[in-house]
Amino acid sequence: MTLSKEILRTIEQKLSAQVTGSKPVSGGSINHAYCLLAKNEKYFIKINSKSKFPGMFDAEAAGLNAMAGAGANVPQVILNDSIADESFLLLEWIEPRRPTAGASAVLGRNLAQMHRSTSDHFGLDHNNYMGSLRQGNTKHLSWSQFFIAERLQPMVKIAADKKLMNLSDITSFEILYKNLPDLFDEESPSLLHGDLWGGNYLVSADETPYLIDPAISYGHREFDLAMTTLFGGFSNEFYDAYQEAFPLARDWRQRIDLWNLYPLLVHLNLFGIGYLAQVRACLKRYV
Repeated sequence: MTLSKEILRTIEQKLSAQVTGSKPVSGGSINHAYCLLAKNEKYFIKINSKSKFPGMFDAEAAGLNAMAGAGANVPQVILNDSIADESFLLLEWIEPRRPTAGASAVLGRNLAQMHRSTSDHFGLDHNNYMGSLRQGNTKHLSWSQFFIAERLQPMVKIAADKKLMNLSDITSFEILYKNLPDLFDEESPSLLHGDLWGGNYLVSADETPYLIDPAISYGHREFDLAMTTLFGGFSNEFYDAYQEAFPLARDWRQRIDLWNLYPLLVHLNLFGIGYLAQVRACLKRYV
C-alpha cells in the first residue's frame, strides 16, 4: 500500500503545507508506515485497509488520547481519516534513541500515574484491537468476569476453531475460569495500555518516554506489568520507579503467567502452534 495522492492532499490541507518528502519506516506487520516531511517537520503516518480492519485507527487514536488525558506521554494525534478503502493515522514524529536508566524510571512513574485513572467498571465504551484481532471491551463489574469473558474465552474459541487446542486444553481453561476469582485480589479498574511489550514505547532524543500502539481498557494493573515481562525491554529502574509511585501487591509476580495467558493466546492464534507449549505451561500453574 503506497501513499496515494488523495491521502497526501488531505494531509497537506490539514497541515497547511506541502509534503516535501516521504520514506517507508517500520510499522509492524499490519500497517504500511512512512515518515513524512512538511514545513521542515517530520510526521509519522500509517495506512491500512478500512474493510479489513474497520475502526482500527479510530480505536488507536481514542486510546492515545485517553492515555494522554491520564498523564501519559504519547505522540500527538494530528489526523485520523479514511479515503476509499484506505484508513490512515497521522501522528507526531518521535525521534528515537536507546532507553536510558533515567528514561526507564520516568516511564515507570508515568505508567503508575496513568494507572491511577480509574472507572466504575472493567472494560471500555468501545471495542478495539489486539494486534490484528478484534478485542471486545463489554463492561463488567469485576476483573475476573471481564478477563474471562472479554479476553480468555474469545481467544480460546478462536484457537479451538483453528484446531490449535485439544479438548484437554479447553477443559483446563474451564477449570481456570472457576478458580480465577480466588487467585488474586480485586482492585479498582485502572486505565491499561493493554499491549505493553518492549516494542510499544519509544524514548525520544531528550530522554522522554512515549507510549504507542495501545489496546486500552480499564482493568487490573497487574495485567500491564505482567506483559512487560513477556518479551523483555524493561529495566529494573522501570519496575523500581513504578513500585515507588504506586506499589503492587507483594505477590504480584506469582500471577505474571496468569495474566500473560491472554497475549500468549493472541500469539497462538496469529502465529500458530509454536506458542501452545508456553500457553500450556502458564495454564498448568493455576489449574
